[in-house]
Amino acid sequence: LAICLAFFPPSETFFPYLLGFIQKHRDPNMDFPDVGRWPIHVQISHYAGICNKRLERIGVGGRLSPKKPTLEDIDQSRLQIFRPSMFGGTLLETLAIQKDKFPSRRLPWILTTLTEQILALNGLGTEGIFRIPADFDEVMSVKCRFDQWEMGVCSDAHVPAALLKQWLRELYIPLIPDDNFYNDAIRVGDDPNLAVSLVQRLPELHRFVLTYLIRFLQLFARSDIVTVTKMDASNLSMVFAPNFLRCPSPDPIVIMENTRKEMAFVKTLIHSLETSSAEGVL
Repeated sequence: LAICLAFFPPSETFFPYLLGFIQKHRDPNMDFPDVGRWPIHVQISHYAGICNKRLERIGVGGRLSPKKPTLEDIDQSRLQIFRPSMFGGTLLETLAIQKDKFPSRRLPWILTTLTEQILALNGLGTEGIFRIPADFDEVMSVKCRFDQWEMGVCSDAHVPAALLKQWLRELYIPLIPDDNFYNDAIRVGDDPNLAVSLVQRLPELHRFVLTYLIRFLQLFARSDIVTVTKMDASNLSMVFAPNFLRCPSPDPIVIMENTRKEMAFVKTLIHSLETSSAEGVL
């Protein structure tokens, strides 16, 4: 059931019945006697907790849509019942996952590690960085390594660049976190003062992560770097706007109309946001 709920939502009619069943079994008293001394994989309440979280996210009122899974997706969904993934959670959940290993870090470990890898692999000298796709199999392999707290070996900068975009795209709550912020962002995108003011109103962790990322992108927007990468602020905003903002409307016409406005907002931040507060911070 936990695996199914990672990809397929119940109908609206069945939803409350399934929710009631799952929540009933979240009670540790429903576990077998003395289960506390047993491995987690035999604790019914653990499975029920995972099911409840996945149902909240893909069921009625959730942000996730149904997805046709690959065999790799199914296998990863099974593993993540016992080992939370770096991908697909919220920013707060990501910090919680890393708390034991990195209690003093203010930013997600995977975020800073990926950006450092991009720079270490000469991302600033790689033509088409963030635009040219990486090898799919290599990306998936390195992603699995990250979920095991290992820094996968990448053949070039395109691999961590692809993973950075995927991590941002799969955040359950995007960097621009709700409909009100989103509507404000597409409204003020061309106005530097209003765009910067919006960033200052974001929840603290979202503001901090966004500032760090914009500072990172500002490195690539320098004219001497653009000469090599062919990725100026306009191209960078075209790539990253869909990963920073998520249009709440399902209407493809609205999505298409808002695309330019989303890009304008990100481009304005690259040009105008003061990011010195993120310098040297992990």
